[in-house]
Amino acid sequence: MLLLAVLVVPFAAGVVSAMVPWRRGIGWAGTASIGAVLACGIALAVRVEHGPPVVAFGGVLRVDALSAFMVIVIGTIGVLATWQSVRYLSAEIAVGRSSRRHASLYGALVQGFITAMLLAVVAGNVGVLWVAVEATTVITTFLVGFRRTRGSLEASWKYLVICSVGIAMAFLGTVLVYLAALHVGHHQHVSLDWTSLMAESRLLDPGVMRLAFALLVLGYGTKVGLAPMHSWLPDAHSQAPAPVSALMSGVLLTVAFYALLRFKAIADGALGTAFPRALLVAAGLVSLAVAATMLVAQRDYKRMLAYSSMEHMGLLALGAAAGTPLAIAAVLLHVLGHGLAKGVLFLTSGEIVATEGTSEIAQVGALLARRPALGAIFGVGLVALLGFPPFSLFVSELTMLRAELQVGLGWAGAISLVLVAVIFGSLASHGRHLLLGAAPEGEVARPTPAVVTVPLVGALLLCAALGVLAWPLGGLLHAAAQVVAR
Repeated sequence: MLLLAVLVVPFAAGVVSAMVPWRRGIGWAGTASIGAVLACGIALAVRVEHGPPVVAFGGVLRVDALSAFMVIVIGTIGVLATWQSVRYLSAEIAVGRSSRRHASLYGALVQGFITAMLLAVVAGNVGVLWVAVEATTVITTFLVGFRRTRGSLEASWKYLVICSVGIAMAFLGTVLVYLAALHVGHHQHVSLDWTSLMAESRLLDPGVMRLAFALLVLGYGTKVGLAPMHSWLPDAHSQAPAPVSALMSGVLLTVAFYALLRFKAIADGALGTAFPRALLVAAGLVSLAVAATMLVAQRDYKRMLAYSSMEHMGLLALGAAAGTPLAIAAVLLHVLGHGLAKGVLFLTSGEIVATEGTSEIAQVGALLARRPALGAIFGVGLVALLGFPPFSLFVSELTMLRAELQVGLGWAGAISLVLVAVIFGSLASHGRHLLLGAAPEGEVARPTPAVVTVPLVGALLLCAALGVLAWPLGGLLHAAAQVVAR
């Protein structure tokens, strides 16, 4: 019942939003629906942490500890994004940039987007997983172009074309996995079943699986934002409405990475760890190098945050390459910590754009003096993203580095530290320009409404708490890591 509720509740909220012209009450109902999803995810996590997976429809839907953790991540960032969407849509309608009917379409698309991501992480069949990830591409194309400006429409088309190519490669990889499973003797209806593939992974043809995993890394890596298929990411994240950017950067990228984790576990069984590790290390280091290069001279703070997402996906790839239970647990903690920090930063950047009228770094300054609450939240969010203690990204990055050293990837960890240091300096420099300085003479500091600041501060406090306390996620992270670790 809980498993079905995870999908039915946001889908029903989306249907209602599509049928009724948008009002604040509809927006808050959408936020409540994602809150219900989060509650269901927590209940499922408690159930599967020390028990068997929850299964529905003959294994088509399946929740184990890893899936339950991802439902919690989606629910947490989803609540933040839908909460801020109410303010965003109210402002769009107030200034005449959007009608109530157009706003209701936005609400329906956001709920559909979240439903598709939830389907991806609770799918027990890798074919259904692919369909769900493809559905996120279609839905978010409309959300990226929601503002109907020239830039947003161009970004939406670029996103659609590049991600469709990536998803096509992921489809080919999935087909090859299916063929390898058929040759083992699987019946057709279970050849794409996650449990069956894991159980028989050592019998899968190595040649076929080598090609399949390479295609899957390129395909799903496109959605993750890994180089060389990353070019859609800065355009889409910078042009989408801030709540959509928060969902895309904080959740969508890691949902696609979740798919890679699932397939890596199968590939490790068929090929050993060397080949999957080499691919992920290469993708991670190249992504870090591209992010470092692009961040040095970045002029737009939304694009800055987008390239920062690319950096963190590169770090996740290196952590997954290590592949030990410790590494995977750190990867998952990083997924949640990055989602919280990046969600806060994108939502705050949306408020900055609304008040300043620009996303150019050079044209925004002295936020701490001019808009103290907004500047403080952005500054603390940036501190969290840079991996300072006590925030959870400090713990997860340190633990991933430790795991890399344990499996002989110290050289990759050393290169990543150099690149992260360049990124650190770039983000700190851009942040200094945005936050510090004196307000122009005669300008009065402007307050930020509590409806904006309270949830964002709460998210930052949660991110800090996760860095200090393993409880209550320690057991769930351990159980989730065991699902895919070797």
